[in-house]
Order: sequence, then C-alpha cells, then structure tokens
Amino acid sequence: MKQFLLRVLVNALALWVAAWLLPGMDITSTATTQAAAEAGAGDASGTVGTVLAYLFVGIIFGLVNALIRPIVSLLSLPITCLTLGLFALVINAAMLALTAWLSTYTPVQLTIDSFFWTAILGALITSIVAALAGKIAGADR
Repeated sequence: MKQFLLRVLVNALALWVAAWLLPGMDITSTATTQAAAEAGAGDASGTVGTVLAYLFVGIIFGLVNALIRPIVSLLSLPITCLTLGLFALVINAAMLALTAWLSTYTPVQLTIDSFFWTAILGALITSIVAALAGKIAGADR
C-alpha cells in the first residue's frame, strides 16, 4: 500500500511539472473552480482542491500505466524494435492521452490540446520527472 501511495505522489508530481511547463496541458476540477469562485482565488481550499485534483489524475494515470500500457507495449514490440525504442515515447503519449480521455468522465479533467506536441512533450517530461522522483523517493524498489 505504501508503494502504491508513493507511486501516486510521484505521478501527481510529474503531471504537475508537465502541466506547469506546457501551456497546452492543464488539470481542472469543477470543485476547484467552484471553491475558488466562492472563496476567492487565493484561498487555501482552492489549493487543497488543486492538489487533490492532481492526486486524482495521478491515480488514473497510474492505473492506465499499470493495466493498459503493458498490453500496448507487447503488441507494439515489433515497431518499437524497428525504431530502436523511440516508439515507446509515442506509447507514453498515448497513455497520457488515454488518461485525458478517461478523466473527462470524472469531475477532474486533464486537457491536452494536441497529441503531437503537447502529449509527446508531456510524456517526455512526466517520464523524466517520475524517474527522478521515483529514484529519490525509493519508489523503484
């Protein structure tokens, strides 16, 4: 259970960094926007809502990576070998886009404006940040 929570925190941190760096990637929550409208933009409840939104999308992203990514990686193994592993970046971007699609059915939405630039750069950023944060936090054990 501790490893799962650590993975969720690492995913949330990686998604936050990617959303902070990329203007076409954003995580919004209907509860966050309602709380900000009621209490003012600088209130602590808006910050807590934003953190919970990132944690929620981190859970979705972790489940997508745990359940769907191994199947897609196995099926695309020939093209991944043919491109010397570069297709893995496209798979990561597809998992990020799938997370964005799945989040449209929840109160917290991950929006990505384009697959080619935003999703691929977002996948690259989340991979690097998750690897570094996982190494520091010891999530890879």
